[in-house]
Amino acid sequence: MAHNHEQMLSDSTTRTDLPDRAGGPMLVRVTRGPMVESVHRVRAVAVGADGHVLGAWGDRQAPTFPRSANKVMQALPLVETGAADAFGLGTEELALACSSHSGEPAHTERVAAWLDRIGLPVTALECGSHAPYHAPTWEAMLRRGEECCPLHNNCSGKHCGMLTTALHRGEKLAGYVGYTHPVQQRILGVMEQLCGQDLSRAPWGTDGCSIPTIALPLEALAYGMARLADPQDLPAVRADAATRLLAAWGAHPHLVGGTGTFDTGFMQALSSRVLVKSGAEGVCCAIIPESGIAAAVKVEDGTARAAGPALAALLHKLDLISDAEHDSVADLARPALRNRAGIKVGAVDAGF
Repeated sequence: MAHNHEQMLSDSTTRTDLPDRAGGPMLVRVTRGPMVESVHRVRAVAVGADGHVLGAWGDRQAPTFPRSANKVMQALPLVETGAADAFGLGTEELALACSSHSGEPAHTERVAAWLDRIGLPVTALECGSHAPYHAPTWEAMLRRGEECCPLHNNCSGKHCGMLTTALHRGEKLAGYVGYTHPVQQRILGVMEQLCGQDLSRAPWGTDGCSIPTIALPLEALAYGMARLADPQDLPAVRADAATRLLAAWGAHPHLVGGTGTFDTGFMQALSSRVLVKSGAEGVCCAIIPESGIAAAVKVEDGTARAAGPALAALLHKLDLISDAEHDSVADLARPALRNRAGIKVGAVDAGF
């Protein structure tokens, strides 16, 4: 039976029957020796595809820029429009469309091949350039005298997806990052439908890769992700696109992040039973396809080091990952704080 998702999400925001699962924000404590040196406040929420709130800490209604945590939503039009099939894209390209990759050769070579496939030069990417996040890759480039280019931008896969969609639709390629361009308006519509929000007047800003990032309540972000986890109430074309993207996301965790990243490490440790995606300024989302549940966290001060531990603690608190699974990601859930000599001097630990 189809659900009235906008109404159910609205009802969930007034729930009062969440004992021990709602209240003040989560706290991520950073210790040095025996003392707590720093504390990060985190807003957190987990939602089912039917709009039911499983647990919430902090203000789950506060507007939040998803940043890169919602890249799977931004990738939906690539599949829905038929662009992915028209250009013969496989699961690797779909995973890269959802990625914030670390700029390793495994990433940049595939993005370059994708551009060749659609007949566009690297200069068509309007995401800008930055050094690879993967330090050994950047160091090797420096030794060879190579400069970074848009391929190394962690969002280059997503931008390839946007260009592919625009090309397939016969839309102007230059300026595809603009708020009013059909590529971005199409994504805005996807977010509205999935998250049950009217975003026509929502605050928006420009992301690090130049596309718009649209503010919405943290709960609505988690709700939209949950509907991708359980797409039975979505239109058939969107449900199929969601299923394909989530399968690609889980099949290629290294392409979604990279060596040493939280996203890749977490998914690999759990055999992609839980799909995770981090964004800038301390945002992180998780999708559990088998249960139709999603979770989202936002570190209030924007510190990235707190987001992963907070998400892991949230999933464990709500029994969405087992004790054994939590133990398997211990290095990510409670990462050690080390000094320049590599000696452990403290830890980052999330709690309620």
